Amino acid sequence: MEKPGKTYPAEGPNTEKGRTSMSSYNMMNPHGGVSVRRVMESFDPNENLLERILSNENMTAAWKRVKSNQGAPGIDGVSIGQFSELTRPLWKEIRQSLSAGRYQPSPVRRVEIPKANGGTRPLGIPTVLDRLIQQAIAQILSPIFDPAFSESSFGFRPGRSAHHAVYKVREYIREGCRIAVDVDLSKFFDTVHHDVLMRRVAGKIPDKRVLRLIGKYLRAGVMVSGRLQETPLGVPQGGPLSPLLANIILDDLDKELEKRGHRFARYADDFIILVKSHRAGQRVMGSIKHFLEQTLKLRINPEKSRVVPTNQAAFLGFTFHGTKIHWLEKAFREFKRRVKELTGRSWFVSMDYRYKKLAEYLRGWMNYFGIAEYYHPIPEIDHWLRRRLRMCYLKQWRKAKTKVRELRKLGTSLHAAIPVAISRKGPWRLAKTLATQTGMTNQWLKDQGLLSVKDLWVNIHYPATAR
Repeated sequence: MEKPGKTYPAEGPNTEKGRTSMSSYNMMNPHGGVSVRRVMESFDPNENLLERILSNENMTAAWKRVKSNQGAPGIDGVSIGQFSELTRPLWKEIRQSLSAGRYQPSPVRRVEIPKANGGTRPLGIPTVLDRLIQQAIAQILSPIFDPAFSESSFGFRPGRSAHHAVYKVREYIREGCRIAVDVDLSKFFDTVHHDVLMRRVAGKIPDKRVLRLIGKYLRAGVMVSGRLQETPLGVPQGGPLSPLLANIILDDLDKELEKRGHRFARYADDFIILVKSHRAGQRVMGSIKHFLEQTLKLRINPEKSRVVPTNQAAFLGFTFHGTKIHWLEKAFREFKRRVKELTGRSWFVSMDYRYKKLAEYLRGWMNYFGIAEYYHPIPEIDHWLRRRLRMCYLKQWRKAKTKVRELRKLGTSLHAAIPVAISRKGPWRLAKTLATQTGMTNQWLKDQGLLSVKDLWVNIHYPATAR
């Protein structure tokens, strides 16, 4: 009699079309040595992992994900668009080399991504083939590891996001935890010890072939300015497998914080602990620093790690005023800098293209930062955006008679249009004049394609009202 509630697959993970699967339904048992029940109950979902990774179904799903993510070519120069045609004839040989353990991943291409503070962040770009294989590995390993991850871990997990992490912090603040232990891990992705990480991976992955393949990816090296650099430490940031590996090693931190009864939220290597007093925060900071350095062999950045009131803390681009979520001033400065680029009067593109790129940026920024419970600056942002666009039109019209003609078309009186057209003031100052605003009205700019930040904010916070 089978155990209630337990189901068993009719086919094993390594079954191929046209071949008989090894299951209790087709095994002959003439001597009665092995019962049907024992054969079925011996099935282990963690067995034959490499075959499951390389299965047609899993590889097809992995390719769809890699293709949708796009991304730049790796060191081989092969783009997403070229990959299928170039790789399909070679896939059988590549698959065999993976099965036999002969496959050697390519080094990643190192690029430096500009940061808002003026610095750069290193990013590793694997080849499209290695992104595909890494994605296939992650798809099989994630269901094995993810169920045991902490409820306070929000990064790169199904059904979780950075917003959920921010909301969790707000929940703790409402419970009276107004002191933040803001810990910054120093160059986390560059300093992960491979042995420490692989011991944790091997704890749940019995297939040594998969472990060896992951180890090869960790040691594949990076190509910097045409020179290969070895990677005895670190997890290259940029590959599909990196987020899962980061969560695996930092799960020990989550479990330690849970064991101590701390309230916290973590998104990848960015985490914050909430306590009720500054003294408790200093104590937690010291003990967590010791745990990270001694157990996980990770370092914290002493200059950026601090114990502060939550209204001085920074977490995922947000801070907290009382129990309200606000975006960081640094994030808002970056927003204005980017909008100035997109509405720059010296950017010689068509206005349709300008509206298109501006709309993409505004939607993306508000989709993330729009959860901020801070309405006060929103109308002023819309006013500023409209003035920036009016300035662009005045700059494009250039000649006085062109300005008069275009403003008259839009309904500005001749008496009002002429002083604007012949003025020696710059486009930015003229964009605020009554003549310019009566011609290029708010509604007209909206009809041209300008999005309203106010409408986007209201749609996030009051969706029923927005509809």
